[in-house]
Amino acid sequence: MIRPANFGFNPETAKSNAFQQEAGAERIAEIKEQAIREFDAFVATLREANIQVIVVEDTAQPIKTDAVFPNNWVSFHSNGTVVTYSMCAPTRRTERRPDILDALSKKFDLKRQIDFSHYESQDKFLEGTGSLIFDRVHRLVYACLSPRTAPDLLNEFCEWAEYEKVQFRAVNAEGVDIYHTNVMMAVGDQFVVICLDTIRDEQEKARLHYYFRETGKEIIEISLEQMNQFAGNMLQVENADGESFMVMSEQAFKSLNDTQVKQIEHYARILHSPIYTIEKYGGGSARCMMAEVFLPARG
Repeated sequence: MIRPANFGFNPETAKSNAFQQEAGAERIAEIKEQAIREFDAFVATLREANIQVIVVEDTAQPIKTDAVFPNNWVSFHSNGTVVTYSMCAPTRRTERRPDILDALSKKFDLKRQIDFSHYESQDKFLEGTGSLIFDRVHRLVYACLSPRTAPDLLNEFCEWAEYEKVQFRAVNAEGVDIYHTNVMMAVGDQFVVICLDTIRDEQEKARLHYYFRETGKEIIEISLEQMNQFAGNMLQVENADGESFMVMSEQAFKSLNDTQVKQIEHYARILHSPIYTIEKYGGGSARCMMAEVFLPARG
């Protein structure tokens, strides 16, 4: 997780992210400080549950208003591979920090790096676990195509990773492409939280049902309204004692009904934190703030 040195509304990302709301210039300092407080409280909540969190400080320069969302530029894999991704917004490309990878290499075994960033010169983008939802056990990757998720880059990822792709189109109530897959679905080990109303092609919807059924996933369906409150932006994690948690924002949790809460809690304890400022101006939520480290430990 990246503790932000700067945070705020980014007009570049807002072009394809309908979740963001603009703020006046006079509120920049206030919004940044509130985002930092929300970040610190979120980390404290995770650590209180005995979940290991590696916090890295953002650098003050260059200014990176979206640095709090590291899952878009990097992913870490159990075979020792680190993948760095191509980012749609030029202002986000400076978030890729080799110094972070160097620091992690002292504790984890980084065997190789695969880099998609050169595709930025071709205006082709694949934004990490925003674009790609992994079912690591069954070697599947779910992806809704959008300006930030190019189909040929998705194909290339699946070829080297030896994953099968499940691609589809997902749109909001206005018919606009949903910018990242991880705002409309989250895959747990035995369940999936998904807004099926975003998928208008019945064949694509049937294909998703097929894979969920074949991999033994209970479907926990959320509405478009709940998705707009970031109820699809969740991540299942384990703490040091092997206990399972579904991590989400307070806003997402409050949007869930009793049945949905019970469905999730059948598999994982719900953990939530208030990150309203980050959600409102950054257009991302709890899952976007966490880049899971599956790398093998050294020694």
